[in-house]
Amino acid sequence: MSVEFARQTVGSTLQIEGHGLHSGSPVTVRIEPSRNGLKLHCGENSVAVCPENVTDTSRCTRLGHVSTVEHCLAALGSYGVTDADIILTEPEFPAMSGGSDEYVAAIEQAGLTTIGSASLSLFERVFYKDGDVTVAIGKGEGHWRYEFISGDRWPGFQSFECSLAASVFRDEIAAARTFAFEEEVDGLLAMGLAKGLDLSTALILGKDGYSNQAIWPDEPARHKMLDLIGDLFLCRIPPNLLNVVGHKSGHRTNVEAARRLYGHAKIEWA
Repeated sequence: MSVEFARQTVGSTLQIEGHGLHSGSPVTVRIEPSRNGLKLHCGENSVAVCPENVTDTSRCTRLGHVSTVEHCLAALGSYGVTDADIILTEPEFPAMSGGSDEYVAAIEQAGLTTIGSASLSLFERVFYKDGDVTVAIGKGEGHWRYEFISGDRWPGFQSFECSLAASVFRDEIAAARTFAFEEEVDGLLAMGLAKGLDLSTALILGKDGYSNQAIWPDEPARHKMLDLIGDLFLCRIPPNLLNVVGHKSGHRTNVEAARRLYGHAKIEWA
């Protein structure tokens, strides 16, 4: 049995400027209407959005040679944008507020245009397990849950779940920021990472509590769900058509789950 959904693109070109999350380099992102799927363009290089084109999952998801694609894809997926040309001046998406807020605002301002329809058939539940890390995916109504576990270190356990829709993503997930444990910060900076972030755009987890102000008490779990939404949208399946549970997963395991989903799901585009 298949379920139908709308193929959508942005209603007009939108543009966002900022600094690369890790590189700190100035970058402009332009998202243009398209009828040819989701594609990234940077200089002379173009790559289609799909799990098979992921080249790295260290600290972010890299598609082709473009890094940190997950925050943009999470917003596009939550709004059902299945087709668009995404054009960057540098090979990394900007950090901005540390989440997806700016993409959400730009998409809402540009609006959406329906360009056709598609149907999804998912014949079996997708389950990816690596040690105690799991991602479970099934066809459903957009029920998502993420379980963030840091073991003996604070905060120990957090979870967040929701019935995912564009408005829920906007109000309850998009603002959740990239985070790091306090003891990791010096090492990240020494490796030349996180140059586009500061204490207003990244949440720091101290040994007994947050070192700066959290937006929500469970902000890390919400940001990990944001990452999971973006990584699974590599398959171009609107997340409100799936039921998903992530347990301790990160970019590597998210993308492996996306590869399995991509292989099991049958999508017909019209």
